[in-house]
Amino acid sequence: QVQLVESGGKLVQAGGSLRLSCAASGRTFSNYNVAWFRQVPGKEREFVATIGRSGSTTYYRDSVKGRFTISRDNAKNTVFLQMNSLKPEDTAVYYCAGDRDGNTIYYTRTSEYETWGQGTQVTVSS
Repeated sequence: QVQLVESGGKLVQAGGSLRLSCAASGRTFSNYNVAWFRQVPGKEREFVATIGRSGSTTYYRDSVKGRFTISRDNAKNTVFLQMNSLKPEDTAVYYCAGDRDGNTIYYTRTSEYETWGQGTQVTVSS
């Protein structure tokens, strides 16, 4: 089983950009579909985007479509989340998650992912 470590979160002004990284340990990273979730205090963790094992298929929640792009580099065992045109409502702790056994990338529930990172804080000021 892989271990995931997120990085790249910081304070940014509204309209700005950030790129988050999710680095995985282990040789089987390419066997995992990977997703980004986010969570604010007092609310449930919510799905943001997911990418298939080869990187050719992606899926996004509606509120980030056209602003966020998920990608992966399996040679470097890393998944990225490029976030543009950031809004204050994007403020959250962002987590990456891995699903090894699923046969679809369209999983949006936390229970469908078995491997999680520790999270990275993104704060967007108005």
